[in-house]
Amino acid sequence: MSDVKEVLGSYSGDITKTIEEELSTIVPQNLAEASVYLTRAGGKMLRPALTLITAEAVGGNREDALKSAAAIELIHTFSLIHDDIMDQDDMRRGMPAVHKVWGDDVAILAGDTLFSKAFEIIIGTEGTTSDQNNKALATVADACVKICEGQASDMGFEDRFDVEEDEYMEMIFKKTGALIAAATKAGAIMGGASDEVIDAMYEYGRLIGLAFQIQDDYLDLASDEETLGKPIGSDIGKGKMTIIAIKGLASVDDGRLLEILKAEENSQDEIDEAIEILTNCGAIEYARNLALESVDQAKEVLEILPDSSSKQVLADIADFVLERSA
Repeated sequence: MSDVKEVLGSYSGDITKTIEEELSTIVPQNLAEASVYLTRAGGKMLRPALTLITAEAVGGNREDALKSAAAIELIHTFSLIHDDIMDQDDMRRGMPAVHKVWGDDVAILAGDTLFSKAFEIIIGTEGTTSDQNNKALATVADACVKICEGQASDMGFEDRFDVEEDEYMEMIFKKTGALIAAATKAGAIMGGASDEVIDAMYEYGRLIGLAFQIQDDYLDLASDEETLGKPIGSDIGKGKMTIIAIKGLASVDDGRLLEILKAEENSQDEIDEAIEILTNCGAIEYARNLALESVDQAKEVLEILPDSSSKQVLADIADFVLERSA
């Protein structure tokens, strides 16, 4: 098995260089600095790397997919900037959030600039056909709509404690999985794959996207504070409807779990009590198994590809989604 972090790092240099070049013309200076700020903050660049790896795995060249990969990362960064404003989060990637440095107005404009630049970058791709560029453009646009729909659904869940599992799975696909699926689909398109393979790679991305978010839900209760970078059980403290909370409420009918989730404030003892309830009813194990199933299905989808080192990396990335501890 390859060292996934090392592999991702080997792709990040070309992606970062492309992003820097594409954002170098932005004016005035405060907007330029706010726009490029998070792209320099040291993210894993999982999504754009998936675009390049997929292009190689279907028999194409990474250079043909490079601008699409950069566009995917800009869309991801745009969504983070706007999320931090909506959630009023002060920190992102260990640094003050964009809106804390430049204010809400400039941060909104920076997000809008990155959003617009993403489409400009794909349109300007050379070495591929106009049909490929148009399909990649449509793929990214579709993901953007889904991200907004997913965010709106997530916000709508805040005061609801009757969220169904299928509603939640649809929400996390749109909010988290759609851009990962777009990343792998765009890579397949720019790599010159057949429609069958393009569809398969979208499904691979969808499945690892679901596993990624479910693993986040799991780690909130199963990791430790030092590794996670936030208190264990913070989702419970916020009354957040995760797949674990949804399964727990469906499995336990004594009302205590719902009482804790609905409370405006909870002590650590109450959060620990909720974690015990969720452990005992099997909700935490259920979420872990759901993520495992998604990863197994994603690796099965890869069987459509010929054997190669890039195909193996895609399988390793699927496993990495579950092996990460934060």
